[in-house]
Parts: sequence; C-alpha cells; structure tokens
Amino acid sequence: MAKIKITQVKSGIDRSERQKLTLKALGLKKMNATVEVEATPQILGMVRKVDHLVKVDGAKA
Repeated sequence: MAKIKITQVKSGIDRSERQKLTLKALGLKKMNATVEVEATPQILGMVRKVDHLVKVDGAKA
C-alpha cells in the first residue's frame, strides 16, 4: 500500500465538530503539522471530508 503525506494548511477553528474530529483521527493537531500514513480507503475518505483544510502529497486522494 502506498504512503501519503498529509499536511494541515488551514485551522480547525470555527469548523464543525465532525471536521475537527476527522483532523484528530488523521493525527493532525496543529497548523502545518504533517503525518505520513498508508493510503487506505478509510484514510482517503477522511481526507476527502477535510480536503479544504489539508494538502496531500504522494498520491491523488
């Protein structure tokens, strides 16, 4: 399975609780935080839900 890097580029402040929890589930806690994760269907689905808050490198999500 391919790995992707996810970087939080916008704040979770003033976002819905669901989006905040999705960022937390992805392991993103602060602005400009980066995590490297496996590109599973579950992770890609979470990325799609917060694609306006994150930047993805390594694969198309």
